[in-house]
Amino acid sequence: MKPAIVIAAVTLLLASGAVQAEVYRQVDAQGNVTFSDEPSSGAEAIKVRPVTTITLPKMQDLEQFEQPQQEQPPGPLYELVRIVYPRNNEAFTSGNGDVEFSVISSPQLRDGHKYEVTLDGQPVGQSTSGTILVQQIDRGTHQAGVNIVNRSGVQVGSGTGITFTIHRPSRLN
Repeated sequence: MKPAIVIAAVTLLLASGAVQAEVYRQVDAQGNVTFSDEPSSGAEAIKVRPVTTITLPKMQDLEQFEQPQQEQPPGPLYELVRIVYPRNNEAFTSGNGDVEFSVISSPQLRDGHKYEVTLDGQPVGQSTSGTILVQQIDRGTHQAGVNIVNRSGVQVGSGTGITFTIHRPSRLN
């Protein structure tokens, strides 16, 4: 018997693990090994380990494992974030260029969060009090924005920006 046939026979015997039968191994005079489920003279009984089987669930049972539809993302942490002073499109004089920004939010800041004021797109100050002093702002028109950041500096809220103009005395006139 060819080795491939022997291997196939053993595989079939092992695959039919549901049927608990004795397996016998016999080696003939030419050294050929055969396996059988019937005892014969000179054959030795082989202990075959049980075959591991897996029962797959039915399709209707899999419905409970379907991924739920994506939930709506949670609403924003802050309903309102805005700069109250200076007001939008306000022009004022500041001799030294210092501007104190007043900021509010609804709800109030959570623990670990801070207001962050940006000036012309760059962060210029943070505070938990709602008052942020920015010093030595150049004369001219500027864009200011407000964000709320967490402990890691990640933005968790933002408000509408404003435009304001600073007049400063000049040495030239």
